[in-house]
Amino acid sequence: MRLDRFVCKSTDLTKHEATLLINKGEVFVNGTEVTDEASQVHEKNQITLNGLTLKTRPFRYILIHKPANTICSSIDEVYPSLFNYLAIDNVSELHVAGRLDSDTTGLVLVTDDGRWSFDIIRPERQCKKVYRVGLAKPITDDVIDQFKNGIKLQGESNLTRPAELVIISLNEVLLTITEGKFHQVKRMFSTMGNRVVSLHREAIGEISLNVEVGQWRYLTSNEVNSFIAQGEPK
Repeated sequence: MRLDRFVCKSTDLTKHEATLLINKGEVFVNGTEVTDEASQVHEKNQITLNGLTLKTRPFRYILIHKPANTICSSIDEVYPSLFNYLAIDNVSELHVAGRLDSDTTGLVLVTDDGRWSFDIIRPERQCKKVYRVGLAKPITDDVIDQFKNGIKLQGESNLTRPAELVIISLNEVLLTITEGKFHQVKRMFSTMGNRVVSLHREAIGEISLNVEVGQWRYLTSNEVNSFIAQGEPK
């Protein structure tokens, strides 16, 4: 991680305060003075500030049930930030592992571990995501194979990866995808001549949503490790 982030995560300093101390030469990495706040360091490096060894706080891994009309941003914009629901310290250190649109509800993973979140969202991992989709028009069984074989999205040169479609009712389906193209679910159904009227994420990998709207909980160690245990990229 960046040196300034390491210092912030090891102290109560703001990013601005940490940067000033680094630039003044008060931070050493493995005994060497480092004055560039953007320098990359590892938590196993020995990093000192004014002679005191720094140790980062443990990483946090959180599941939250995103309400509609909130955004996956750390600050309020047109809609309020999802992070307003997290009554914990150092919220500014957290980020979302896989964003949802403002009108989409459901499971969001939040962490301050950048390497962990990168393993979830990078395309070659093919992490499964399950969505409950409400549709404007009735859907028929014949589209199941189309999703399984891949769909040509407007503006895309390649087909989408195979997706699993389970029809719940005429206007509701469960869709499992292993990629995250821009507005992918909505675009897939648009290609079919249909329109998504509601979108709710129920699961990511082996983690399923099990808290009420606006509520959150820490992930268990097994849930955290379930992404690491997936092994090498497919």
